[in-house]
Amino acid sequence: MQNIKFGTDGWRAIIAQDFTCENVARVSYATAKWLLNRTPNPVVVIGHDCRFAGELFIETAIKVLTSMGVKVLTHKGFVSTPMVSLATVKLNANAGIVITASHNPPSYNGFKIKDGFGGPAAPAEITLVETHIPDSASIPSTSLQTLVENGMLSYIDMETLYENHVRESFDLTAIDKAVKLGYDAMYGAGQRILPRLLPSAIMLHAEYNPGFNGQAPEPLERNTKEFQQFIREKKSVSAGLITDGDADRIAMYDENGKFIDAHHILLLLIHYTVKYRQMNGKVVVAFSTSDKIKKICNHYNIPVEITKIGFKYIAEKMLVEDILVGGEESGGISVKGHIPERDGIWDGLLLLDLMRLTGKSMSALIQEVYDIVGAFVFERLDLHLTEEKKQEIIARCEAGSFNEFGDYKVERIETIDGYKYHLGHERWVMIRPSGTEPLLRVYGEARTTDEVNHLLETVRSILLS
Repeated sequence: MQNIKFGTDGWRAIIAQDFTCENVARVSYATAKWLLNRTPNPVVVIGHDCRFAGELFIETAIKVLTSMGVKVLTHKGFVSTPMVSLATVKLNANAGIVITASHNPPSYNGFKIKDGFGGPAAPAEITLVETHIPDSASIPSTSLQTLVENGMLSYIDMETLYENHVRESFDLTAIDKAVKLGYDAMYGAGQRILPRLLPSAIMLHAEYNPGFNGQAPEPLERNTKEFQQFIREKKSVSAGLITDGDADRIAMYDENGKFIDAHHILLLLIHYTVKYRQMNGKVVVAFSTSDKIKKICNHYNIPVEITKIGFKYIAEKMLVEDILVGGEESGGISVKGHIPERDGIWDGLLLLDLMRLTGKSMSALIQEVYDIVGAFVFERLDLHLTEEKKQEIIARCEAGSFNEFGDYKVERIETIDGYKYHLGHERWVMIRPSGTEPLLRVYGEARTTDEVNHLLETVRSILLS
C-alpha cells in the first residue's frame, strides 16, 4: 500500500509508479467520504489538463465518486484549473477536482481539490480527506454512458462558461486592438481559450503534447528561451504571456524579450489596482516573495500580510478579509473581483488592460514600479539532492549554523516557512524544501543580476560542501 499525502497543492506522483488508477480510486473514495460527511447529495465539478492519461484517471475518479452517491459535472476534453474553479462557483457545486500536476515535469500527474468557493481546500479540510484514504478502493465497471443516463454524470462546457465570464469583465476587443500579444501555452490547458479571447494573439506551443516536449511546463525564464527568442524576432509583439500546464500560473516578457517574473507581476498588479483603478484592500503574499511587495504597500498605505507557502493559505484569507491581491513567487496570483483562485490568463488580461489604459509599454510600466521600490533581480536554484543531503542541510538551518554565507553576513532570519536570511543592502536568500517535488529550493534577491547570481552560487557552494 502506497502512503498518499497531499503536498503544498494537491497530491502529486509519477504516472504508473504511484499515480495509478488504483491510487486515484483511493483518493476519490476519500474525497467522496469527506463530501458526504459535510453535505447530503453532494455535487462535484471535475476536469483534467493536457497531461498523459488524464481521461483515464478522470474516468476512474468519476466512477468511484458516483458509486458513492456524488453527482459529477465534467467537460469533454482538457480544461484549465481556473475553469474548474469557476464552474464550481457558478454551478454551486460542493467541490471541484482537477487531475493535474500543474507545473511538475511530464512524468507526473496529480489530484487537486477545490472547495465550494472555488479556491484550494483549506489545510484542515485536506487533512480530513487524508484520514479517509483506504488501503484499497474498487473501481466500478459501470460505463460513463450509463452514469449519464441515470443522472449521476453530466457534461458541461467549462471553456465557454469561462469565456463568457471573462467577456463580462474585460473589453477584449479594445485589448486585442491595443496590444499585440505573444502567448506561450507551454503545451498546457490555456492553448484553446486564449485565441478565443484575443484572436490576434501569436501562439507558441499551443498544440496537444501530453509530454510537453520533455520540458516541465513551469513558466520560468530557463524553460521559455524559445519564446524569448520568438518575441525578439517578432518585432511587432508588444508583450509576451506564459501560463503553466494547467494555466493557473503566469510569467511574462516585455516588448524587448526581457523576462518578467511573478514578483514584478505582483508589483504591477498592486500598482494597477491601486493607482489606476482606485481599488483598495489588503495584500497577502507567500513567504518566498520579494520584500519589494512590502515597500509598494507602504507607499500606497495598504496593509500587507505574509503567509506560509501554498496558495491555500492565501485563499483562506480571501474568504474572510478584503484582499486586493494575493500571490506567490511561483506565479500563482489572484486579484479582487475574480474567484479566490490563481488564474494566469485572467492576471495576464489585467496587465494587458493596464497597457491599453495607459498606452505604455510593459518596460515603461516596470520602470514606474522601480521608481517606487527600486530595481531588483530575483533568482531561484532547484537543487536535486539525495534525501539524506537535503535533510542534513535543513538540520543545519534549524541548528542556526548559518551566520554568514562567504562575505555575506546574516543580519536577521525569518522562519515562517523555510529559512530566510536577510543579508543587508536589500539582499536575502531563502532555503526551503519543495512541497511538490523532491528537491531543495534556494531563493535569492539582490539589486543586480550579477549580484544575485554571485549570492546564489556562494550559498550553493556552502550548502553542498
